[in-house]
Amino acid sequence: MKVIEIAGIEVKPGESKQIKLPVARLYTDNDISMPIHIKRGKIDGPTLFLSAAIHGDELNGIEIIRRLINLKLLKNLKGTLIAVPMVNVYGVLNQTRYMPDRRDLNRSFPGSDKSSLAGRVANVFLTQIVKHCDYGIDLHTGSLHRSNIPQIRANLDDPETLALAKAFGVPVLLNANLRDGSLRYAAAEMGIKILLYEAGEALRFEELSIRAGVKGVINVLRQLGMIPKTSKKVVAEPFIAKNSAWVRASASGIVKYKKQLGDLVNAKDLLAEIGDPFGKIFDKVTARYSGIIIGKQKIPLVQEGDAMFHIAYFEDHAEVAEHIEIMQDLYSVSSSTS
Repeated sequence: MKVIEIAGIEVKPGESKQIKLPVARLYTDNDISMPIHIKRGKIDGPTLFLSAAIHGDELNGIEIIRRLINLKLLKNLKGTLIAVPMVNVYGVLNQTRYMPDRRDLNRSFPGSDKSSLAGRVANVFLTQIVKHCDYGIDLHTGSLHRSNIPQIRANLDDPETLALAKAFGVPVLLNANLRDGSLRYAAAEMGIKILLYEAGEALRFEELSIRAGVKGVINVLRQLGMIPKTSKKVVAEPFIAKNSAWVRASASGIVKYKKQLGDLVNAKDLLAEIGDPFGKIFDKVTARYSGIIIGKQKIPLVQEGDAMFHIAYFEDHAEVAEHIEIMQDLYSVSSSTS
């Protein structure tokens, strides 16, 4: 089995270690360290990384990793799992999406040891974590005041990535283009297959999104042969969106939402009404095409041009909506995790 060394610490087959990877120093001369949990099985197998909070206000992934690393089913792990619950430690501390230099860490890859602070952190993550791996799952939420239904975004033109995306087990898959500077782009350049999980909203723990994420990662581990497979059938058969688009506000004002996350909408359906502070409705937001709402702004205030509803388009909208309802029932607060 290959040697894995992080922050000068070697982790041998059969070992589990928690490592603090120094990434920079504060003005107070104190280190800022990235927390890492690494577990290596005694039997050789793939190496998978899990990353969360690349955007520091996206917290669901932190809880997904916290729950995963304590599961008994990892006892007989084949291969290696490297879990990083807080990549952007600065952002988590300050409850903000960005780095202190106001840069987006997920637009700063691959970075270098001589670039901006964001570029330096990105470079440390790539050279200390990602380079060891064959696969990765990057955990995200919607941005501030926006929420996403659990979905996987990936390069679905690649057969192996598509198989992993389907195995994850959420209803919605998006064939997302690689963006320059993103972790997905940098990982792809290194030959690493990566899934991006989007679910929930910033600065919140959403139980449905967390449970779906935990189960999804377990499904991928099984797909890769890192933990034993079961005969249990995946409940939420995934559907690949043909494309998606945001519906934007055509006026500024106070919003009354008529449709919610996960709803099936038809062309010309009323999505929301926009009015003034005195109760007068002066604009209506409608769907241009039929589809499923996979992302939605949550704050009831809009400026003209604000993105309000993210709608994905499928061959069979009704069947997707039905499977979203199944997922919502499966991972509701009253349900228990397995």
